[in-house]
Amino acid sequence: MAEEDDKTGEAKHLLAYTGTTRTRDSFCTVNLDQEEVYRTKVVEKSLSPFYGEDYYFEIPRHFQCLAFYIYDKGVFQSIPIGKVAIMKEDLYKYNGKETWFSLQPVDSNSEVQGKVHLDLKLHEVITDNGSVQQLVVRIIECQGLPLINGQSCDPYATVSLVGPSRSDQKKTKVKKKTSNPHFDETFYFEVTRSSSYTRKSQFQVEEEDIEKLEIRVDLWNNINLVQDNFLGEIKVPVKILKNDSAFQAWYYLQPKDNVHKSSRPEDLGSLRLNICYSEDYVLSSQHYTPLRDLLLKSPEVKPISASAGHILGEACRENNDAMLPFVRLLLHHNKLVPFVTAVAELELRDTQEANTIFRGNSMATRCIDEMMKIVGKHYLKVTLKSIIDEICENSKPCEIDPIRLKEGDNLETNKENLRQYVDKIFHTIVDSSMSCPTLMCDVFYSLRQMSSKRFPNDLHVQYSAVSSFVFLRFFAVAVVSPHSFHLRPHHPDAQTSRTLTLISKTIQTLGSWGSLSKNKLSSFKESFMCDFFKLFQEDQCTELVKKFLDEISSAESRAPSCVEESLILKEGEVFKRAQGRKRIGKKNFKKRWLRLTNKELTYHRQQGKEALFSVPIRSIRGVERLSEDAFNRKNMYQVFYGEKILYIQANNCVEANEWVEIISRVSRCNQHRLNFYHPSAYNTNIWSCCSATAENAQGCTSCTAHAPADVQLDIDGDREVERIYSLFDTYFFRLNKMEEACGRIAIYQGPDEQEDVSHFTIEESMQTFMTLKKIKELVEKLRDLHETYSRKSLSSAKIGSEENPFGKKVS
Repeated sequence: MAEEDDKTGEAKHLLAYTGTTRTRDSFCTVNLDQEEVYRTKVVEKSLSPFYGEDYYFEIPRHFQCLAFYIYDKGVFQSIPIGKVAIMKEDLYKYNGKETWFSLQPVDSNSEVQGKVHLDLKLHEVITDNGSVQQLVVRIIECQGLPLINGQSCDPYATVSLVGPSRSDQKKTKVKKKTSNPHFDETFYFEVTRSSSYTRKSQFQVEEEDIEKLEIRVDLWNNINLVQDNFLGEIKVPVKILKNDSAFQAWYYLQPKDNVHKSSRPEDLGSLRLNICYSEDYVLSSQHYTPLRDLLLKSPEVKPISASAGHILGEACRENNDAMLPFVRLLLHHNKLVPFVTAVAELELRDTQEANTIFRGNSMATRCIDEMMKIVGKHYLKVTLKSIIDEICENSKPCEIDPIRLKEGDNLETNKENLRQYVDKIFHTIVDSSMSCPTLMCDVFYSLRQMSSKRFPNDLHVQYSAVSSFVFLRFFAVAVVSPHSFHLRPHHPDAQTSRTLTLISKTIQTLGSWGSLSKNKLSSFKESFMCDFFKLFQEDQCTELVKKFLDEISSAESRAPSCVEESLILKEGEVFKRAQGRKRIGKKNFKKRWLRLTNKELTYHRQQGKEALFSVPIRSIRGVERLSEDAFNRKNMYQVFYGEKILYIQANNCVEANEWVEIISRVSRCNQHRLNFYHPSAYNTNIWSCCSATAENAQGCTSCTAHAPADVQLDIDGDREVERIYSLFDTYFFRLNKMEEACGRIAIYQGPDEQEDVSHFTIEESMQTFMTLKKIKELVEKLRDLHETYSRKSLSSAKIGSEENPFGKKVS
C-alpha cells in the first residue's frame, strides 16, 4: 500500500500570452500516470500563481509515474502549459523536500502509458515453390491504457513489419470501453523466400534480412469521424528470433520516436512541490505479533519511560509524524487513554509553572494532537463546517489593520463583519459539548485531574490544561487551515485566509484560560487586535468557556451523541446506473451529483438541486468494487440496498476508493449486511462473474467487510506495526545510543554530557535496556524477512515478465 502527500505550492514565470493580456488563469492537476486524481482551484490573472494546496491520498493501484500539469483555463477548453513528471522509482529523491521543478512541454504523442503482451514466432513454411520464412505475431493483451476524458478508451492495435523497402501493416478489432483490452489476435508476415527449396537440418534466417527488419505495434483510441488518438508504440527487432524461434514478452508502450525535441527547449516556467511518498509492504499478521504485543504493553510499564511506546517517541523525536502509527495502534486496541495519561504525568513532573503547562512539543502533546485529528474529524464538521463555508463563499471584507485597508474599505464595517463571524464560531464551539467524542472527553478528564493534583494551589490550571488543547491546538488550527481538516476542498484565497487568521487569533484568546490576574489583552501584539477584542464581553465569554470545559472534561460516562442535523460526509460528480433500469444504450449511464450524509445517500441532477433518489444509510447492506468487464467501465462500485443495487462510476481510482471506504464506514454496523456479492453485473439473464442464471442467486465472492466494526475508525493494525518497524529501523542508530546511555547510567550513575545522549529520558536504566534489547531483536527479525522478500521479488521478476516489462517507463 502506498501513500502520497503532495503540497502544491506555487508556480513562477509561466509562459506569457503574446497579446496585450499577458497574464493567465491557471490551475494545477495531480495525475497518476495519465489519470487525473486532483485539481486545484483556478488562480486568476497571474504568471506566478500561488496554489498553496495540500493533497493526501492513498494510492489504490500500481502506477509508473506521478505527474503535475499546469493548465491555462479557457472558455471552452483548458490548454496544458507544461508538466512535471516523476517516475515512481525516483520519488524517494524528493521525498519530504521542497523542490522547484522546471515545467516540461506536453505533447500528445509523448503522453503514453501501459504495456503490451506479445508472442512472436519465426518458422519455415514449405510450399510448392519452396520454403517461406514466416513471422507470426500474436498480440495477446494490453494493460493500463490511459483514460480519455475520464472514460475508458476504445483501443485497437496496428501491427507492422517494417524494413528498408517494405511496410506491411495489419489491424486488430476495436475493443470497446476498456483500458485492459484482450485482443488475442494473430498476424502472419512473410519474411524471406528462398529461390529454391533445399531441406536443411536446422532452419537459419539470412543475416542480412533479419538485421533490417522490425515489428512495430501501435496502439490507438478509435474516435468516430475524428482522427484517432495515439496511445503508444513498441518496436521489436526481428533478429531477437535468430537463436530462438519463439519469444513471448511484455513491453512498456513508448512515445513516437519522431516527437520533435528542440535543442533549446522553451522556458515554460517552474513549479514548487513538496512530495511525501511512502510505500509499505505488509507481511503476514503473525510476523508482527511480538512487536505489536510489546507496543501494546506500553501503558502498563512502570516507569512509562521504559516502555516501547515512549522509546519510539524518544528515538524519533525530530520526526513530527512518528507518533501517528502508534496512536492509531493504541486507538485500535482501546489503549490510548492510559498511555497518554502516563506520559502526561511524566511531563507534569518536570513542569515548574502552571502557566507553561502542555505548551511544548512533547510526547504527550504530540499523541493528543494526533488523537484529536483522528477522532475529532466528525466533531469539527458538525461544529465548524457550515460557518467556514459561509465565510469562504461570502468573502465579506474583514480587515481591521488600518495599514492593510484597501481603498474604499470601511474600518467599522469590517470590524462588524469580523465580530459577527467570531461570535458565530465562538458560540457554536461553546455549545458543542454534546458532540465532543467520548475519547476526547476521557483524555481531557484525565488531564484535568492530573493538573489539579500537580498544582493544587492554582484553581485555574484544571481549565488551562484542557483549553490549551481544545482551543489552541484543535479549533483554532482548524479555523485557520480548513482545507487541512477536510472542511474545505481547497486552500482559501488570500482575503479569506486573512479573515480566518484574524478569527483564529480571537478564538484562541477567548478560549485561553490562564490566571485571571492576567489581562487577556496582553496576549495581542497588535494594537488593532486589542481594540477589536474590547468588543466582546470578556466576563461573559469566560463563563461560557468555563461551562464548556466543565462539560467536555467531566467524570460522567457519556455515550456518543446523536447528531440531529444532517452532516455532509462526501459529495461529488459521478455517473450512475440503477439495477433494473433499461440495459441498452449509452443513456443508461447518466451524470449525477452524489451526496453522502450521516443519514442518507442521495443523487441529484446537479449540485444544489433537489434529490432525485435517496437511500437511507440504515438500508445499505454493503458496498463493493465492480469489475471493469461488467459494463466496460473503470472505477465502478456498487451499493447494495434492500434487494436492489446502485451502480456508480467515480471520476478516478482515488475517488472510487474513497467512496467505497466512507460508505463502508457509515454502514458497517447496519443489520442484514451481505456476506457474499457478485463482482460483475447481471446482463442477458446471466451473472457474468459466475454464470448463475437466477437474478437473485447468492453472490459468488465474499464481501470485504461483512462484520460490524468501529464506524469512526478504520485502522489496519498490521500496517501500523509495519510503519512503527520502519521508524525503529530508520532510527536504529538512536536505539544503539540509548542502549549505551543505559549502560553508562548503570555504571557511572549518569550519562555523559555528549552528543544527544543526555536528552534521553531514562528513569530505570536496566528496565529501559531490556526493552531496547527486545525492540532491536524484533526489528532485526523483521528486517531479515523484508530482505528475503526483496530478494525473491527481484529474482522472480524476470526481464520481459508482466512485473518487469522490456522498455523504459515513460514519464
